[in-house]
Amino acid sequence: MTNLPITVVDRETGKTFEEVVLGEKWIRWAYQNASAKPVEKLLFRSSFISCLMGAWFDSGLSKGKIRTVVEELSIDMDEALDPIGSFNSFNNFFIRRLKPEARPFSTDPAEVVSPADGRVLVFPVLNEDVFVPVKGHPMSVRSMLPGIAERFVGGALAIVRLCPADYHRYHFPAAGRISQAQDLAGDLHSVNPIALGAGPDVFGENKRSWTLIENERLGSYCFVEVGAFGVGSIVNTRTSGEVQKMDEKGYFKFGGSTVVVVFEPGKIAFSDDLIRNSAMGRETLVKVGQPLATSL
Repeated sequence: MTNLPITVVDRETGKTFEEVVLGEKWIRWAYQNASAKPVEKLLFRSSFISCLMGAWFDSGLSKGKIRTVVEELSIDMDEALDPIGSFNSFNNFFIRRLKPEARPFSTDPAEVVSPADGRVLVFPVLNEDVFVPVKGHPMSVRSMLPGIAERFVGGALAIVRLCPADYHRYHFPAAGRISQAQDLAGDLHSVNPIALGAGPDVFGENKRSWTLIENERLGSYCFVEVGAFGVGSIVNTRTSGEVQKMDEKGYFKFGGSTVVVVFEPGKIAFSDDLIRNSAMGRETLVKVGQPLATSL
């Protein structure tokens, strides 16, 4: 197993940086050490530990961790709507809202925007239903979206991987009408590339929720939230009706997590920089509201 660092391209500067991973040595041990298999099953194939963590992060006892994490991960609190001293628990801080001007976006209906802050990997045309995350193994849209996957075979897909440093509310990348939604129970494997390289099918095995949105230009697109280790909850605050681009859809409580957006064949063209970086196996650090794709 490789111990190479995780490198990401910063979209705004074009420079590559090394990602800071909270608990990296424990993730590597759990997924890359054969002797850790029993621990891996306890931590990631059961919700018990993540639920305990979630309860602690919801409690006032966790408040003292806020400033430490802000400093360790260099979180820009000038973007936050509320001051750092106003949060009464770590999760209250973790799901902080941002000032509206912190995430501008285009109102052009042809432009599809990033649904979240995170590290983006795009697949412009799927080979049948297969996609391969950074340092990971082949994953399947059919496994991720049982029962509704056929319309997306040969389509396009974007993965947005969130880290603890990121803004953890997610938004609709395009307007439309919510037509269907479902929650799927599952494991809570880490979504970090370290874990993906060890083989778990996080998109087909992890706890997740999906929502189908009907759009005049895009047909049906599917918005998927994937839970991960330490995530106390996937909370969808908008579950029905008409939605506008950049309306809040929901938020993740503490932990690493991922948003996946899946499009029907021939409906979108991803931004050139995302295609270029993804073709080289590099994720791109993108902010919610920035360009993701253009409808065709």
